[in-house]
Amino acid sequence: MDILQLVVIGALGAMATMLTNKGIAVFNDGLRPILPEYFDDHAISRQELAATSFAVSFGLVIGFGIPVSIGASILLIHSVLLMTDIIGTWTPNTKLGLALAGVLGAAWGIGLTLGLQFIVDLFAMLPVNFLDALGAVGNPIVVAFSLFPGIAVAYQHGFNKGALTAGLSTFVLVLVRQFGTFTLPGGQAVTISAEGMTLLTGMAFMLYFAIKVKGESTDNQNLVNIFAERVKKIKKNMILLSLTGGLVAAATSLTLIAGDPISLSLMDGGQFGEAALAAFARGIGFIPLVFSTAIVTGVYSPAGATFVFVVGILLQGNPIFAFILGALVMLIEISLLSGAAKGLDRFPGVREMGEHIRSAMNRVLEVALLIGGALASEQIAPGIGFFWVIGVYLLNRTAKKPLVDMAVGPVAAIALGIIVNILFLLNLWAPAA
Repeated sequence: MDILQLVVIGALGAMATMLTNKGIAVFNDGLRPILPEYFDDHAISRQELAATSFAVSFGLVIGFGIPVSIGASILLIHSVLLMTDIIGTWTPNTKLGLALAGVLGAAWGIGLTLGLQFIVDLFAMLPVNFLDALGAVGNPIVVAFSLFPGIAVAYQHGFNKGALTAGLSTFVLVLVRQFGTFTLPGGQAVTISAEGMTLLTGMAFMLYFAIKVKGESTDNQNLVNIFAERVKKIKKNMILLSLTGGLVAAATSLTLIAGDPISLSLMDGGQFGEAALAAFARGIGFIPLVFSTAIVTGVYSPAGATFVFVVGILLQGNPIFAFILGALVMLIEISLLSGAAKGLDRFPGVREMGEHIRSAMNRVLEVALLIGGALASEQIAPGIGFFWVIGVYLLNRTAKKPLVDMAVGPVAAIALGIIVNILFLLNLWAPAA
């Protein structure tokens, strides 16, 4: 862990926390509509805002962001920016509170980065080292992510078109896996990414079907007109937001963070091209959500529509260029906020596609992480792992405060690894040969 990495992650934590403290940006989409009730309407107190932020974010930090990060040694951005949302709302809305927010946000970013490495090193010292097995949690994601366009098409346009998209994507996957490696005249071997080509095929069909949906509306145009002052507020803070977007891109280029579990697993496996494609598809899905909530609330996201992650992935090992280009991308996003929102009125299918992309990616992730957790658990405790994960998953459904489905697989695998070590110390468990 070099000083540059700590400076970048610390600066990101500080900036994101201060933006939340002043009501300029929050990462949690569910919290964004709440901020105007405090900053603009004064309908709730600072204490109520802080309590709401904690309620909607803390469980995702502990139950999702950190467990997914441990398996790959890369921080899932949720574990960083959801906590900066909490810190920013809990610190007072004063100059001293702003400074305190920056210090605590930087401390969280640096502490989490060092702490994750400490946890990884600690696992390696355990009598039964299950860290290698945890790597299996992300294995199904690598191929499963290329399936989500077919699922999104099915959600939006029905089973037949979804099955067609998924079927042709599968055909491309098999075809490229079989014939995707060849030798150039100079003797250099070239391998085409099967998952990348599969994803491109599915996305092409997804966009084609969405564009074919006819009709126009004035929904976004009306939103822009009604909330013109809140759009101006975002544009007034576009320099600060752009700097934060640049820091997100820089941290991604240093392989410190990833925007979602799909690209995280791909980055961890060195598949940066596929990770960039996955991040790009996710960005498309978040345009309608981020832009619409930003227009209505006057509050943006510190990661924007998440295209800054694509920049960071494509510029691996070049944090300075990633910072510059990431800031520029965020600047362009905010400049086009009104125009892009109005443009979506002309393509209702594309506007609606965003919600279906997010739903499809979440469902694919839930299944992939559950299967990955089961595979990892079976490696940790052969003959018991599948029983354990299925039991945890179903019992979680009955809990008063259940974990989100995406977190069950990783959390179950980590818990089983800890239990196995305790049993070993009690001479009640012997590792498989």
